[in-house]
Formats: sequence, C-alpha cells, structure tokens
Amino acid sequence: MRASDLAAALAARGAFAALGGLSWARARAAGEALGDTVRALGIRRRVAEENLARAFPEWDVARREDVLRGHYREVGRVAAEYAHLERLARSPRGEAIVEFRGSEHAEAIRGRGAVIMSGHYSNFELLGAWLTRLNPVDFVVQPLTNPSVERLITRLRAAAGVGCIRTVDGTRRIYEALEARHWVAFLADQDARRRGAFVPFFGMPASTPVGPARVALRTGAPLVMGFMERRADGAFDLEVHPPLEVEEPEAPDAVVRLTALHTSVLEGHVRSHPELWFWLHKRWKTRPTEQDQTASERPAG
Repeated sequence: MRASDLAAALAARGAFAALGGLSWARARAAGEALGDTVRALGIRRRVAEENLARAFPEWDVARREDVLRGHYREVGRVAAEYAHLERLARSPRGEAIVEFRGSEHAEAIRGRGAVIMSGHYSNFELLGAWLTRLNPVDFVVQPLTNPSVERLITRLRAAAGVGCIRTVDGTRRIYEALEARHWVAFLADQDARRRGAFVPFFGMPASTPVGPARVALRTGAPLVMGFMERRADGAFDLEVHPPLEVEEPEAPDAVVRLTALHTSVLEGHVRSHPELWFWLHKRWKTRPTEQDQTASERPAG
C-alpha cells in the first residue's frame, strides 16, 4: 500500500471514530463546519459555480452563491453521517428521523427484484439503508482508488444492512441479485463519457449511464425513483415514486427514452432543492457530436 493511501485510510478511520462518538446533531454540525472549510479553500468551487450558472442562468450570482454555500454544508453533513449510518437506518427512532412519502409504491414492489434509482442527492446512502427495512438492497458502486478506504465504507454499508455490487465485477451479480428478489440501487447522474447516452438535463445534453434502464428493460424489473430530502431540522423526507414506464419498451430506443425519463425526474427534485445535489462534478464534461445532439432532443417516455 502506498504511504498516501495508508495515511488517508488512517485519517478516515480516525474521523469516523471521532464522529461516531458524537451525537447525530453534533456530527451534523461538524460536517457543516467541514463543508464551510472546503468551500473556503476553493476545492472544486469553480466547477460548482460553472455548473450552477449553466443550470440556473436566470439567477443572479448572490442566489447561486447561497445555494453553493448550502451545498458544501450538505456534502459535509452527508460525509459526517457515514459514521452514524447504521444507527440512523436501524434505530427505533427511525420513524422520527425519516418521514416516508410514497410508501405504497415501495410496498407494491416488496419481495420483487427491482431497480432503485436516485442521484448524488443529499444522503443517498441512508436512502438505501433505510429501504432495507422493507427489502434487501444492494448498491452498485464504483470502486474507490484507495482500497482501504473502500473496505471501510463497505463495512459501514454492511453494518447498515446494505450489500454492494462493484461495477468491476460485471453485470452477472446484478442479475443474480434481481433473481434473488433484491432491490438493486444505482446512481446514474454523473458524466458517462462516450459510454453513455446524451439525454436532456437542465436543457443541455448530458452523457448519462444507460445501465440501469437496460437492466430494467431486459429483466422486466420495475424502475423506481427514490430520494432523501433533508428538512431544516436535519431529518429527512423519503419520497418513492411509482415505477417509470415507457411506451414500446422493446423498441431499439427504449433504453435511451427510459434514461431520459429518470433523468427528468431527478431534475425535478434538483430544481426544488438545488443545494442537495452534487454540483462539484463536471456533469456536462463530455460534449455530444451532431448525431448525439439530435438523439438528445427526442422526447422522453
């Protein structure tokens, strides 16, 4: 192991141990302070400012800066809450921590293999962990560059009841999980380079992973969107949508249309609570060709 990886792993273990020893409220406050510090240091700030200007050109700079300030604090809160993930997911106080909206849509797919979609939006880890109360959940995850930190995060997820399927292990495990009637959770809201489909996101073509839509259409598993939205008191509203459907699901372009549809649902949540979405990533980094541009203008559904 490289010395830098070892140092990062030790720092992560120490931070999680310290945060885990605090109350949830104090851990959130520590996360907010961390977010303020990262923002003051300017880490990824220019990327976030450019993204917000693209998404909300009608806003003045002051409004976008206010959203950005709240966003850095939310990123810090979510980071701090990894140390409390098991307790938040399993505590008898869970009903007070999370208010469940759309529970009938989750109950309707209970005991069936399903594709659960969200985004890098508030505490998406808690979304998966909380849904394990109803059904086994496996997150599809991209391996981290630091194996020790990855093992630490995997242990925290496992303690909260969430399984992990690494993207490098191939799609076979995804299909096995669905056959075992698990809910397989994806985050498909980051730039997919040339492997993705260009679909509209805030009116601009964005390269988006097509894997979740392809898996859902190939297996017949329902594709259901879910989101955790933090309230002012620090607790959450969990909202689950009814399954997304497209016309002519066997048509050659159905995967792209379903990808556009789940992306539009995410956009609606981001517009309602922009501070909760991850603006620090270059979402529109890959630019479409003329052919891609034409495809991205097709309507979803």
